[in-house]
Amino acid sequence: MTYAELANPGILTQPVYEPGKPIDQVARELGLEPAGIIKLASNENPHGPSPLALAAAQKALLDAHLYPDGGYYALRERLARKWKLGMDQFVIGNGSNEIIELLGHAFLAPGVECVMHQSSFVVYKLVTLMFGAKPVEVPLAAGLQQDLKTLLAAVTPQTRLVFLASPANPVGVTNSEGELYAFVRALPEHVIFVFDEAYAEYLDNPPDLRPLLAEGRKVIGLRTFSKIYGLASLRVGYGYGAKALIAVVQRARQPFNVNAVAAAAAVAALGDVAFVQHCRQANAAGRQQLGEGLAKLGLDYVPGGGNFLLIRVGDGVAMFDALQRLGVITRPVKGYGLPEWLRVSVGTVAENERLLAGLAAVIAGS
Repeated sequence: MTYAELANPGILTQPVYEPGKPIDQVARELGLEPAGIIKLASNENPHGPSPLALAAAQKALLDAHLYPDGGYYALRERLARKWKLGMDQFVIGNGSNEIIELLGHAFLAPGVECVMHQSSFVVYKLVTLMFGAKPVEVPLAAGLQQDLKTLLAAVTPQTRLVFLASPANPVGVTNSEGELYAFVRALPEHVIFVFDEAYAEYLDNPPDLRPLLAEGRKVIGLRTFSKIYGLASLRVGYGYGAKALIAVVQRARQPFNVNAVAAAAAVAALGDVAFVQHCRQANAAGRQQLGEGLAKLGLDYVPGGGNFLLIRVGDGVAMFDALQRLGVITRPVKGYGLPEWLRVSVGTVAENERLLAGLAAVIAGS
């Protein structure tokens, strides 16, 4: 028998996540010098990692021969102080992606449904399919907005999880705190609301789930250290919710799922308030820089709240290919059902100028 014949049903048709191309790969494929390439494809922090986190990571390497604290006491204690919640209300993951998978282990199975918007972060759908559950995708409203009323209307007795991100990836739109509160309060008892807050630190006043937790609502928030804290390569994130919910999710977590270097860096990053504030301000300035440049080029884009913009370019894949040949890596989103659009991360001032110049050159030559 072949390996394909031995494999579990469904695994061979399971979609595969395709990350943004790394600089070295593009350099090899196109014969370019790596130093001359900029990457604006994966919403990484162009200002690097938190300096406090970097110092803590370097110190933690001295104990690389030891296993991590499997309970991640220091990180959960620091998070509990930050959010004024109990330590037992936090679960630590190998990026917030792993928390999504842990929710799948805990709550998804054949016959169960997950509700999400079309063009939302593809991992929601991938995890749903992985556990044999059914993804129910709700169309976005006009202007690529997330209409929570249509999301609510898609909930059935089979629904277990509802996924929503704000700011949403790859679209970038946000939903207000009031909208979210009304939506969650309208959900039936058998539904858990999964709120993806990967880009929340870029907002001046992100929605606060804690009042909903205090009401006993079935919600879990997901956060990551990959974005504003600049720790994408270390893969560390967390989920927070009711003690009983977190206890169920913890049962699906593997021991030592996050390495000690990442955990130490995350603890230190939470205290690097000056770095986070700098990155938030620089990102806002970069968004304005890109917005003004795109307006001059006559290109529409979706105003949003993350560290990226969604730009209508006509043919996203063709523009991606053309920019890549100029040494600018971006992200086509045809796979998200948005073939006319391109997602670009907000870079440094120089990187943003390079992107705008590349777009202008491609448009002029087309």
